Amino acid sequence: MTRLMLLGATGLVGQSALQRALADERVTQVVAPTRRALPAQPKLLNPVLDFAELPEDAPWWSVDAVVCALGTTIKVAGSQAAFYRVDHDLPLQVARLALRQGARAYALNSALGASADSRVFYSRTKGELERDLRSLGYASLTFVRPGLIGGDRQESRPAERLAIAVTRGLEPLLPRRYRVVPASQIAAHLLAAAVAAKPGVHVLESERLLDPVPVR
Repeated sequence: MTRLMLLGATGLVGQSALQRALADERVTQVVAPTRRALPAQPKLLNPVLDFAELPEDAPWWSVDAVVCALGTTIKVAGSQAAFYRVDHDLPLQVARLALRQGARAYALNSALGASADSRVFYSRTKGELERDLRSLGYASLTFVRPGLIGGDRQESRPAERLAIAVTRGLEPLLPRRYRVVPASQIAAHLLAAAVAAKPGVHVLESERLLDPVPVR
């Protein structure tokens, strides 16, 4: 049985991961820290906090596994520096705090093309996070790297919506790696990896996220 921390529970992938985790009998409790309170649900522990000042001694850091579905855009964050704090620094800080309290598995929603050597700021940020997470020493570490993510977002992303529409129209002609991946599929793979806690470092590229989630 697994006590799971979910970072990014209010986002597109995070909402799906939260629903799945709460319905999964293998998960005894979901710890989902957020800035605004979530609706109360059985098995849900929802610390409401300021992510700029994480309480390092909070008892709820004691979990078995972490799923990180946190992410923003430069437009929403306001600058590259603010984006980096959300998409790199915060997931890494949470990883350190949970590991210190005994977490053994960490599953990250990263991105297609993530590389610390990339010239693209977004891809480089994701790649640097993957690199830095590897250095922490988690027994089980999984990176899922979706391309375009399908689903109904609360925030407006017109360029992304257009790209998804064009990609769906061309889907029969595109390699699987460049097809739209439903948020529910990403969430399912993240949860499966965190609960299974398979030893080692595992990378699931976008095309693999289209496959059925392995049976328990």
